[in-house]
Amino acid sequence: MINNPELWDMLDKNGNKTGRTQERGWLGAGNYHVIVHIWIKNAAGEFMISKRTSNKRWPNMWGCTIGSAVSGDDSLTTALKEVSEEIGVGLDPGNGHLFKQYRRDFEYDCGEFIDVWLFNQEINTSKLSLQPDEVCDVRWSRQQQIKQMINDKTFLSLDEEACPYIDELFSFCNKD
Repeated sequence: MINNPELWDMLDKNGNKTGRTQERGWLGAGNYHVIVHIWIKNAAGEFMISKRTSNKRWPNMWGCTIGSAVSGDDSLTTALKEVSEEIGVGLDPGNGHLFKQYRRDFEYDCGEFIDVWLFNQEINTSKLSLQPDEVCDVRWSRQQQIKQMINDKTFLSLDEEACPYIDELFSFCNKD
């Protein structure tokens, strides 16, 4: 079986498609790509978080679902696909909205555009189908629990640089 490489659409510093694609990995100077962060909130105000497997970057860390847009996919398509692939949930696109977009720059003049999605949906965690190479556990957690995990450094890269929106997200969700 031939394993096809994952291709990403390249964007310029302003978020415009350049017409180029790049194989997953090193972007090269002047190139950006789209990453999605997917937060799912239930009616009780809890957020679904998942634990990364030990073979992944940031092993055994908890976080929201995160993924890269492959060539041809827009942000919403990527969000729906990543949640379906990683935890086996079919999200209703009508239950979500694009909460925030921002650019994260790396050294060597490259980076990513991060689209943060928030879905309001009820999900029975006992009926999930976890992708064993990606996720080893899933649970509902309250904001205070997530903040404690951030302080304990058991929540994926939620520091000011990698996830500057967490307080804004929680504040927005408290207005519901």
